[in-house]
Amino acid sequence: MEAAGTLTRADLAEALHHNVGLSRTDSSKMVEQILHHMCSALAKGDNVKISGFGTFVLRDKGERIGRNPKTGIEVPIAPRRVLTFRASQMMRDRIVEAD
Repeated sequence: MEAAGTLTRADLAEALHHNVGLSRTDSSKMVEQILHHMCSALAKGDNVKISGFGTFVLRDKGERIGRNPKTGIEVPIAPRRVLTFRASQMMRDRIVEAD
């Protein structure tokens, strides 16, 4: 895994392979199953909390009026559901220590 860049599914599977000793195939399947389970829970409207890491929270945003910055014309913005992530205090502390 690179020091800077993007952590991918393959990186997670490789870490499982090296640290836990699962085969590469089983590691990849486990990562996919975890992500699928998280996505299914979010699709049902549940929040996902991973202790020591953070919480994925669904929030409903109501309809509102926006403005086209180029023309200045007001346009309605439809209501929608947004996904946000709130890092736990432990995660925030780890990130600050890494700097």
